[in-house]
Amino acid sequence: MMRTILLLMTVPLFGADCGALAGLKLKDTTLTASDVAAGAFAPGPGMGAASLYKDMPAFCRVQGVIKPSGDSNIEFEVWLPESGWNGKYQGVGNGGFAGSIQYALLAAGVRSGYATASTDTGHKGGATDGDWAMNHYEKIVDFGYRAIHEMTDASKAIVKAYYGGAAKRSYFAGCSNGGRQALLEAQRYPADYDGIVAGAPANYLTHHLTGFVWNMQALDAAPIPAGKMKAIEAAAVEACDASDGVKDGVIDDPTRCHFDPAVLACKGAESDACLTEAQIGALKKIYAGPKNSKGEEIFPGFEPGGETGFGGWPGWITGMGTGKSIQFLFAKGFFSDMMYSDANWDFRKFDFDRDTKYVDDKGSRNFNATDPNLKVFKDRGGKLILFHGWSDAAIPPVNTIHYYTSVEKKMGKQSASFVELYMVPGMQHCGGGPGPNDFGGIAPNALDPEHSMTKSLERWVEEGVAPQKVIAKNGARTRPLCPYPQVAKYKGSGSTDDASNFVCSAPK
Repeated sequence: MMRTILLLMTVPLFGADCGALAGLKLKDTTLTASDVAAGAFAPGPGMGAASLYKDMPAFCRVQGVIKPSGDSNIEFEVWLPESGWNGKYQGVGNGGFAGSIQYALLAAGVRSGYATASTDTGHKGGATDGDWAMNHYEKIVDFGYRAIHEMTDASKAIVKAYYGGAAKRSYFAGCSNGGRQALLEAQRYPADYDGIVAGAPANYLTHHLTGFVWNMQALDAAPIPAGKMKAIEAAAVEACDASDGVKDGVIDDPTRCHFDPAVLACKGAESDACLTEAQIGALKKIYAGPKNSKGEEIFPGFEPGGETGFGGWPGWITGMGTGKSIQFLFAKGFFSDMMYSDANWDFRKFDFDRDTKYVDDKGSRNFNATDPNLKVFKDRGGKLILFHGWSDAAIPPVNTIHYYTSVEKKMGKQSASFVELYMVPGMQHCGGGPGPNDFGGIAPNALDPEHSMTKSLERWVEEGVAPQKVIAKNGARTRPLCPYPQVAKYKGSGSTDDASNFVCSAPK
């Protein structure tokens, strides 16, 4: 009789009964759950094209709302493969100001065998929309750091209930704001994840968006039309491309070549092929980054070489005129709605001494992920991979180097045992650009560790094998990405579009 009772006690409460998960009792959380047959998921508005969900296997879809405060409404979803679960849980991050669940990444996770979760971080809206934050402090806290942790706790409990046991490993990956979320998890909640990928992290958000205002003021005084970006990029590539030993239209490390925009000075009438003296000054300011009245750096500037293209400067920095860039939209949403609660906030009146201090004092705790002390994360076996594109026009790439070196300084030699950084030549914000930029950075996938950053992270966590390189591709061109400060060095023979003809080595 006693043996029978013990056996009954070990039977999972829900097992593989998806609908029963709605009855799972979690703090401040309500749930609904339903089975989705193979190939039957039909995306609703805002979920992307139906082609993103073709060939989906059967899965259990759990939808939830978490309310840790009276003004919280954190929506999240967990998608659980009905068969073929690999035993792992994957949390995915958001871009911009969030405001939506990342359905395409949930689908990618299920197709690759992961139980996968995503959240809207507590509000609905577009990536640059900050209206939801005006006079809603608890929603700001949810977006800032609370929602991802709440999602993680709830999702792990759901995984355990559905499969009858906890996930053997938990991973998180995100880029941009998702990279900030990733670093906040490692810093504030080091027990949440075993492995984390943080791409192009917006981790110093108060200073990052202060840099946007710096650019806006510079361009307000001397607008640089989008039509001039082609000439600027061509001049930068001409000056710096060959400095890495390979002339391929990509600047491998812009910090090692000092491009002077003065070479573009107009000799006669102004045209798209040249810059006025005022425009040269504005461009130099953007490359240099914001400074205070003492000339001290507030945040790094942007690098030359990635000015054109879909993810280049015309969209992010210069826009199509004052107030028409993506940077302007983010700055307005952050300062007007989150920091000053002032619909009439004017970027022209921003003072880089006074206002930087105010924003740091008010926003650092909720938004910034700059703590280099990752001892608890490291001691429990956590591994962290950072990556950033050198041609990023949204977040200056040197910022990620600054964070990485701060961890090295704080943690000493032991940092090499759990954190790596990969700088990606020619990649723009989280992807795109002329350089090889497809390397399995954040989406759950079934690639091999040599071609997938997320898979190389898993091998590091599960087998103790630290990544030595990750092969990136762009069409037919492949190139190894190397752990910083190493760079990919051409061997001197063979195609420069073939990764096998490069070796990772220390820079000269």
